[in-house]
Amino acid sequence: FASRPRVLMRSSPLSDDRTVAEAYLSSSGFSDDELRKAKSHYGSSGRRLEFDVESSIKPCLRWLSDLGMSELEVRKAVVGCPMVFDVGLEKVSKPVVLWLKDLGLDASQVKKTILRCPSLLACIPAVNLKPKVQWLKGLGMDDSQVAKTIVKFP
Repeated sequence: FASRPRVLMRSSPLSDDRTVAEAYLSSSGFSDDELRKAKSHYGSSGRRLEFDVESSIKPCLRWLSDLGMSELEVRKAVVGCPMVFDVGLEKVSKPVVLWLKDLGLDASQVKKTILRCPSLLACIPAVNLKPKVQWLKGLGMDDSQVAKTIVKFP
């Protein structure tokens, strides 16, 4: 009898209800609470994080880290905007960072802005951001004032 597995004494359930993406994020340091928050930010109740680990999650986590974010800051950005895995780095998220830099923000200001408002990572600059900058300029702000405003109040 000793050679048979002891099902009830296992430290984890036999079937984990997590997706592969959720399991990978958990193994990368995301807490259960962070995953729960990410799922709630991602969509309706019960929506699961089902992104491809190799083509979406790993490149995105690496890119956020390359922006100078610590592991904690990367987790904060992802929890605040799990859509970053869905929208595509090349099409949306990287152009947002380039757009912020074109406004005159330095690397630390870009990081600060993203951490204050992670949902920026899922915006399309021409549609979501440029009209707001034009509005600020219409109020009489110069480029420097617009940049400062965006960093403080993204």
